Amino acid sequence: MTFDETAIDWLAKLLSDAAIAEIMPRFRRLDEGDIRRKTSAADLVTEADVSAERLITVRLRERYPQAMIVGEEACSDDPALLQGLGEADLAFVIDPVDGTFNFASGVPLFGVMLGVVVKGETVAGIIHDPIGKDWLIGARGAGSHIRHAHGTLEKVHVAESAPISQMTGAVSWQYMPEPERSRLARNQTKSLSQFGYRCAAHEYRLLASGHAHFVVYNKLMPWDHLAGVLIHAEAGGYAARFDGSAYRPSHVGGGLLVAPDEASWRELRRELWAA
Repeated sequence: MTFDETAIDWLAKLLSDAAIAEIMPRFRRLDEGDIRRKTSAADLVTEADVSAERLITVRLRERYPQAMIVGEEACSDDPALLQGLGEADLAFVIDPVDGTFNFASGVPLFGVMLGVVVKGETVAGIIHDPIGKDWLIGARGAGSHIRHAHGTLEKVHVAESAPISQMTGAVSWQYMPEPERSRLARNQTKSLSQFGYRCAAHEYRLLASGHAHFVVYNKLMPWDHLAGVLIHAEAGGYAARFDGSAYRPSHVGGGLLVAPDEASWRELRRELWAA
């Protein structure tokens, strides 16, 4: 079966099903053995991540047996699963619990993310909020919308451009090498205010719905960004890697700067990296 826009409703429900069955029953109920470190004390995996990804993967394989399926936790065990994402005829990229640190800490700021890739291009993105029971959905050429729990659709749009002194943004400088780390941390003070959710799902939601202006990410794993960048672009925004090149599903490096438009992107690139 090939992917078309009629599948978005099915995919949105799949993410909700996973949240209802595997994520929310474990929220604030995790035992010590349900939480494990991956690379550090801030990089965690829980039984909710693993079980939700397993459910989503099984359902996807039933409907799309020929598709490539890339899940964060499966790739953590076998990084080779990422190979070929940029060339696959059809691929689904899953982040079963984005914001795992928050989830494991009992903070209600996490989401379920899914990106759809066709021949190296992201064509759809879905971010489900299990707490609010709604979805942020974008499809190439069709704009981005919030689908509320009561069923209504709300079209979203990025914030209007503004001088950096009037922008609100997030800079993930903790993942940067020195001296870039210190430079970005210092220059972020040029902006009006900052946020740091430790959850790309909600950070992209904030940007796509016009409540903040920019984010800077250094770590580019596809499950963290494919859905969000597509949704943000369909909401009128602009994103590119630090060198100005387009962000692609196959990229895992090069950084990412997300802004309301290209002119704002250029101002941010100049001011945040200024010596």
